[in-house]
Amino acid sequence: MTRRNAIFTSLRLANSFFSTRSRYPQVTRFSPSSYVSHQSLVSHFTINHPVLFFSSNPQSLLQLVSTNDWSEMLETELETLNPTLTHETVVYVLKRLDKQPQKASEFFNWASGKNGSTQSSSIYSMLLRIFVQNESMKLFWITLRLMKERGFYLDEETYKTILGVLRKSKKAADATGLTHFYNRMLQQNAMDSVVQKVVDIVLGSDWSNDVPGKLEELGIALSDNFVIRVLKELRNSPLKALSFFHWVGCRPDYDHNTVSYNAIARVLGRDDSIEAFWGVIEEMKHANHEIDIDTYIKISRQFQKSKMMGEAVKLYELMMDGPYKPSLQDCSVLLRTIAASDNPDLSLVYRVAKKFEATGYSLSKAMYDGIHRSLTSTGKFDDAENIVKSMRNAGYEPDNVTYSQLVFGLCKARRLEEARKVLDEMEAQGCIPDIKTWTILIQGHCNANELDIALVCFAKMIEKNCDPDADLLDVLISGFLNQKKLNGAYQLLIELTNKAHVRPWQATYKQLIKNLLEVRKLEEAIALLRLMKKQNYPPFPEPFVQYISKFGTVQDADDFLKVLSSKEYPSVSAYLHIFNSFFNEGRYSEAKDLLFKCPHHIRKHNEVCKLFGSAESNTTAATQSSSNPIET
Repeated sequence: MTRRNAIFTSLRLANSFFSTRSRYPQVTRFSPSSYVSHQSLVSHFTINHPVLFFSSNPQSLLQLVSTNDWSEMLETELETLNPTLTHETVVYVLKRLDKQPQKASEFFNWASGKNGSTQSSSIYSMLLRIFVQNESMKLFWITLRLMKERGFYLDEETYKTILGVLRKSKKAADATGLTHFYNRMLQQNAMDSVVQKVVDIVLGSDWSNDVPGKLEELGIALSDNFVIRVLKELRNSPLKALSFFHWVGCRPDYDHNTVSYNAIARVLGRDDSIEAFWGVIEEMKHANHEIDIDTYIKISRQFQKSKMMGEAVKLYELMMDGPYKPSLQDCSVLLRTIAASDNPDLSLVYRVAKKFEATGYSLSKAMYDGIHRSLTSTGKFDDAENIVKSMRNAGYEPDNVTYSQLVFGLCKARRLEEARKVLDEMEAQGCIPDIKTWTILIQGHCNANELDIALVCFAKMIEKNCDPDADLLDVLISGFLNQKKLNGAYQLLIELTNKAHVRPWQATYKQLIKNLLEVRKLEEAIALLRLMKKQNYPPFPEPFVQYISKFGTVQDADDFLKVLSSKEYPSVSAYLHIFNSFFNEGRYSEAKDLLFKCPHHIRKHNEVCKLFGSAESNTTAATQSSSNPIET
């Protein structure tokens, strides 16, 4: 059977459990003129396309470094450029060289030779992340050793991030070496105990005259490294961190600089200290310090993650007005995050795009898509069509991303007939709908409880030779389950997996197994467990154990245990799990019967013998207690 025929068979089997409508609903041809009229978005933008410019010092430096191989000639040109090598400038260039580890190393060595003050723990941490992510392990270990020799500190956050990268890339020896290095550093660094004492004093009570006095008594030798470490330890108490920051600033032996300002900004960039954050940013401005690009990215991500989109846009505008401008990708990500919210704030979209263009850049295809997504998501389809026209004028043709966003917006607005018609429009324009576009359309119908039409769309997709994938299968399974069509969901998954070779997501299996066990369809659930095992997914025992201990037979338990393991017999712990579950349900006889069916090595295992010995003595004691009650 061909893959296409197998999919059609799957559809017929699943569909037999759900009566579809006899005729495909009549739809009208998609036309932008049929949309509800809104104020045109174009009036909010001046769509022009000037040549990019690099007038500011850090951008000129970056352009020169990134477009030339490192050589003596390049160093001579850099000398002629006479760049101002501030901490923020070095961070900016290194961040843009994050895919070029060798060049990043050479630039850092050159910059350090020109201005030693550009070295800091944050810059070294950035270098380590660049090297480990690009698997430049020789540079990584050289830099880590230099970092230690020069008295800089590998913080816990950077250590854990790098360790995760090493483990993911299966560099076990490097991961072990890093852990040994980090642990030795903690043991050898006498500063740790002083940092902890400071943190304990600051957190011990509200800031008052007593706290500064106790800190003075410690006789602290202040340095950038020390201040940064204390601030990081106080990150969960941002306002206390700010009090410490201000206390340090009043000390005669320390002056705040860009390193310490950026450190406190990272601590304060959260919802419960946002006023203090902007206050510190204002202080930085008056002190002629800038937010470095690495700090900007981290704070912006935090704002976006916390749905503080207004703050994220305000920060973006601030950075675009300064010398260390966010990248084109940063702008696209910000627009995409705004658009992804439930009710995108279009005023924020306008501000981002206007600020981007005001600095002399042209909107990219990704940025047009970000604006378009916000408009379609909020139902402003006329404005969305105008943006598409502007995008075309700029030389970008609509693609599957653009059309998918329109389909999503129409489905969200329950204009499903028009959403279906968009796919015809796509083909007429020479853009063939891909699996993502079909999935969005089918999901839109499932969300509207129109599973019958979703299945019609699915059949049409197969006719167009577009094969289903795990995402689409998950959408359809959820659609069936929402309609209480459990048998249809089960049959669809079995057929598409066995005959069309779709590999379902692990979450899809889990969802369907739980639903099957809720209606006591153990045989079907075990069949899915077999498929999971065949596709090398980890075992999923919990719902089976809960079900069998309450409702299952000894044979059910035995069948389940045989499926559970890839070996001849499952582990002792798997048997113990079942035995304990039977005991917890008061089904001692079932547990004992299962024990007799177990292989010899399980029956004689110490833990199993101990478990049954304990259970039997408890049962005997309970029986004696009930037959010979204590006389009063």
